[in-house]
Formats: sequence, structure tokens, C-alpha cells
Amino acid sequence: MLRIGLTGGIGAGKSTVSAMLVDHGAVLIDADKIAREVVEPGQPLLEKLAEAFGPQVLHPDGSLDRPALASAAFVDSEHTAQLNGLMHPAIRDRTAEHFARHADAEIVVHDVPLLVENSMTPAYHLNLLVDVPAEVRLQRLMDSRGMDRDDAAARISRQADDETRRAACDVIIDNSGSVEETKAAVGRLIETRIRPFAANLAAGQRAPKAALELVDSAEADWAGDAQRVVAKLRFGTGDEFAIDHIGSTSVPGLPAKDVIDLQLIVPDLTAARDLAPRLAELGYPGTELSDHLGEGGTEPKWFHANTDPGRAVNLHVRTADSVGARFARAFRDLLTEDAGERDRYLQMKRELMAAAQAADGTDEQKTEAYAESKEPYFLEMRRRLVPDSFD
Repeated sequence: MLRIGLTGGIGAGKSTVSAMLVDHGAVLIDADKIAREVVEPGQPLLEKLAEAFGPQVLHPDGSLDRPALASAAFVDSEHTAQLNGLMHPAIRDRTAEHFARHADAEIVVHDVPLLVENSMTPAYHLNLLVDVPAEVRLQRLMDSRGMDRDDAAARISRQADDETRRAACDVIIDNSGSVEETKAAVGRLIETRIRPFAANLAAGQRAPKAALELVDSAEADWAGDAQRVVAKLRFGTGDEFAIDHIGSTSVPGLPAKDVIDLQLIVPDLTAARDLAPRLAELGYPGTELSDHLGEGGTEPKWFHANTDPGRAVNLHVRTADSVGARFARAFRDLLTEDAGERDRYLQMKRELMAAAQAADGTDEQKTEAYAESKEPYFLEMRRRLVPDSFD
């Protein structure tokens, strides 16, 4: 399934957006509802809470007295930790049950108010932020929930700020306008990204390649995109492997094709082969290929590409001592530090790309021709940066 995390600050309108996603066929798992489920009468957790904090946390009818529990649990950090130690495992296990119940669903949306605050975003293929400026949310809380300004402001301040949420999420849904505007935005997102993403993931196929054009780095957030992708890959692989951001998008200020290139370092190719099914589950199907080293030389690796049509990613799985891995790092560092070489490389890319775009053939053929035309330059750079590989 395509796992989507949905979040937003208090008053942002997450429930409105989650309902729209459900209307488009997504299955919704609501973290707030689960938190209420696990403390309903008859649930094991309710008895544990009464044992830990006293019978006064229960109403006469046996249901949870939430204000009484808050008074008992939030008196100090020790009692708060005790509450969390009981609540979190119960919520985690119940959430896993919900996901298992919907194992055959194409798209599952997990609505989590504190998705960013609890550092949960790496666990999902895609994270959506329902975004409304804090001042607008403040006014909404006062108007729709009858809160006074100080109470509403205090609740907002206890959550992550807008900038932190935006940096952590892949997609921002602006919900500051009308309901119809939000509905239209969600519909476009479903049709252009979420549904194709789910279909590609199910079929184990990469998304279409990025367009053969150079994008100004000022128009993109490649560092942020790479950081989010790397976090997901590390989480999904047990944080076992080193992952580098390489290629042109890793060089500050360098125009590039809108593709995040990463390399994941494994001890040997057997490990790469064993890792391939897990990477496919994370949204990166792959196959065994070779790096071309020039002069007829090749070096085996695994190559994976993202199934997400909204974020092109090439993932090269290489061994630590490989020429490909060492060259990728060295070339990135050279372009970062040497403005002259960076300008030379950019000029060459522009010329070769213009020639490829002017040639006959499909878009894929033009992209392949562009890549091949850069090989003489890369051979020159390999001789310069990893000379021992030519001994």
C-alpha cells in the first residue's frame, strides 16, 4: 500500500482534508480516534491507568475522567513519562492492527496531529501538510471553538512551528482559502501524484523520467528533498547503510536536471541484491546494472529509481571501495569547492543538452544521448580524482 502521513497544526482543518481524501478512495486511520479507542471501558489500558494513577481517574460509570487523569499525570516529568509508557505502546499496537486490517488497500492515510513533533515522517511514502498560517488558525480556534485568545495561542505554541512542519513534509496543501479551493487542490494532488504513485508502487515500476532541462537551484529545494528521502530510506533499511546525496543537485548553486541522485553504500553486491526487495517496498524498484568507467571498463552496482511522480530520485547502490562510490563523492566535493570547474561543467552541460534536445528521437532517447555525451568528461575527471583505479 501507499502509506501517507497527514498532519497540520491545530485549527488547520485536517479533518476537512482527510474527508476529501476518503472521498477519492483512500482509507483513513485517525490517530485521535485510536487514542480514544484504547481507553474505552473494557480496554486493558483503562485498568492499567487506574492502577497507576488511582481510581479517581475513572468516572462512576467506569469511563475515563480525562481532566482527572491530566491532573494526576502531568504533575511532574516522572508521572508524565509513566503515562506515556502506558499510552504509547497501546496506541502503537492498535495502529498496527488498523494497518493490518487494511493491508489490501491501495492508499492508506494516517492522520496524526503530532506527526512532525514525534519525528514520524520517515515511516511514510509521502507526508502531507494541511497548511494554514498560525494567525489564521488562532482566529479559527476563537471563532469555531469559542477559545479565548490566550488559550488558543498557548495550544498553537505547544506544537511545531509552521517552518518546521513545512520542512518535514513532502506536500503542502494550502487550506487558508475556501473549501472549494482546497477540494480542487486535493483533487489535483490525487490525480497527478497520489494515484500514479500508488499504481507505480503496486506494479514495481519507476515514475517517468524527469524532463531533459536544467533547473535553476534557486527554484528548487534539493537539499530539503534529499534530506527527507534519505530519512525515509534510513528508517526503512534500519539505518544500517550510509547514504550520500551526490550529483549536480548536491552542489549548491549549480543548475541541474530536477533529479535527486543518492548513493547507498553496501559491503558487497550480495547485500545489494538482498536489499532490493526492501527498497522496492519503500518505493524504489531496481535492477543490477553497471557503472561505465570509460575505455570499455565497467563496474557492477544496483540501480533503483523512485515510484513517486512528484519527486524524481535515482538511487545508486554501490560498494564502499568501488570506483563509482569514490568518484561520486570526490566529484561532488570538487564542484562544491572549485568555482572554475563548476562553471566549466555547467557550460558543457548546457551545450550537450542543447544538442540532445535538437536531435531526432524520443524524450528517453534524447536523455540517454545526453548522458552518453558526458562520458568523455567523466573519464577525464575519474583519471584526476581516482587515479588509482587506472593503475
